[in-house]
Amino acid sequence: MTFDELGPLLMKISVFALPAIFAITFHEAAHGFVARRLGDDTAWKMGRVTFNPARHIDLYGTILMPLFLYLVSAGHFTFGYAKPVPVNFGLLRHPRRDMVWVAIAGPAINIALAVVSALLVYVVRFIPSVGREWVAANLFTSMEVNVLLAVFNMIPLPPLDGGRVAVGLLPDALAFPLARMERYGIFILLGFLIVLPMIGQTFNTDLDLLRYAIVYPAAYVLEGIGWLTGIHVIE
Repeated sequence: MTFDELGPLLMKISVFALPAIFAITFHEAAHGFVARRLGDDTAWKMGRVTFNPARHIDLYGTILMPLFLYLVSAGHFTFGYAKPVPVNFGLLRHPRRDMVWVAIAGPAINIALAVVSALLVYVVRFIPSVGREWVAANLFTSMEVNVLLAVFNMIPLPPLDGGRVAVGLLPDALAFPLARMERYGIFILLGFLIVLPMIGQTFNTDLDLLRYAIVYPAAYVLEGIGWLTGIHVIE
């Protein structure tokens, strides 16, 4: 690889990696912050209520796997995770109700970050031309990454945040069976994320169900942010 090829590649990596790391860091810190406010200081004692990315990053799940998927898919697909913030729901003052607030804090902060990123686009014009394109690319990527992370995490399947929200809101007859699925949740997600699309390709059938559950709703959210801020977010 020549130097001329390396420069654009490094810019592409940085434009994806920096917004993703900030999105995940704020997401996890928000869980711990709200949990502490509601009675559980487990994450606080472990130093996880912090905006220091190093406390939340998982080398494989946060950096290597998302970066690999992003590059091999030419920016069309990625998936990753951070170290989950420990929450002792038994220490919450109102465990079932407060579990909902703790869970929804992560996606909520991501939507807030997407809105802030959109508003910061207005200051890009005041940045010296040498860094203007890079900053603008980071801001637009930040909008997309934060919205995708929020929508993905609101899928109603434990251990995702949406699953915990569903467990907290559903009647016991539905909440308890859903909660028991948590140990299998990651495998179910990987099945929808990887296995089903592969099967669909084999039989020339569209089985990429997560695209309908994530990408399309995320597009509507981005359009809403564009309408709210006056920034044209997506093509």
